[in-house]
Amino acid sequence: MAINTLEYAKIFQTNLDKHIVEGATSGWMETNAGQVKYDGGNEVKLPTISTQGLGDYDREKGFVQGAVSLSYQTMTMTQDRGRTFMLDAMDVKETNFVANAGNVMGVFQSEHVIPEIDSYRYSKIFALAKADSKVTEGYTAAKATILEKLKADILSIKDNVSLNAELVIIMSPKTVGILSDALENSRRIDIGNFKQGEIDLTVKKFDGLPIIEVPSARLKTLYKKQDGKTVGQEAGGLIADTNAKDINWIIISRNVPIAISKTDVTRIFDPITNQTADAWKIDYRKYHDLWIPKQRLSLVRACSN
Repeated sequence: MAINTLEYAKIFQTNLDKHIVEGATSGWMETNAGQVKYDGGNEVKLPTISTQGLGDYDREKGFVQGAVSLSYQTMTMTQDRGRTFMLDAMDVKETNFVANAGNVMGVFQSEHVIPEIDSYRYSKIFALAKADSKVTEGYTAAKATILEKLKADILSIKDNVSLNAELVIIMSPKTVGILSDALENSRRIDIGNFKQGEIDLTVKKFDGLPIIEVPSARLKTLYKKQDGKTVGQEAGGLIADTNAKDINWIIISRNVPIAISKTDVTRIFDPITNQTADAWKIDYRKYHDLWIPKQRLSLVRACSN
């Protein structure tokens, strides 16, 4: 019986990565990694383009010579996570293996991988912003004050950096509800489109800025990583640290966070090859991380309780 597990692995690897981009609330951040070089493993190369400012034009000598440099910085994805799965041979025939395994991996990513990646990204953005003094802490969102606080953060970006920055607001549905109450149906929350990967999302907008609604459990300032094998950590994933605070919002320019998630070569063993059990064995390994260049932190503001 010819079983092309290599071809199956290619199908899964491509589809699983696409599922992350389209399913994660932070999936839009991966569009900023378009020029990043990735050749497998846990390293990526981030491009940096440097130019020079204007000089005086000389009517005799003409233009002042400028220089453009393109360099790549090698970065290591610090999140190296994985699981292995068994699908009993009696439950899965070769002819419907892809469909069955695809369902299993789809549920696994939706219920566990995507929430972990989202949580990690938002907490890291918060940490980077805090280290650069771009965070307001100790504020509990309330109807009477949320408009003042939110608008102050938005204006602090626009006033100091760029009026044309394409800003995105990240909030939990609970905070969005408080914001809506504060607006008292003044029509400043509209509905609009937001492109993520190959899909168009319908999102709320505040003063023209898209609001990405994120479950509160994914908007914490600090998480602890479960190894998935230690007693008490078998479920894996991330859990909020005991010192974690709720993130009220993150305001960030759309082109700032560089997020990458890569399913490393997915290994699939058919029941004949698998020496452990009469079952299909799928090894899943996911690398992911997020970076914000230092010079772009001026386009980030965050607020927590």
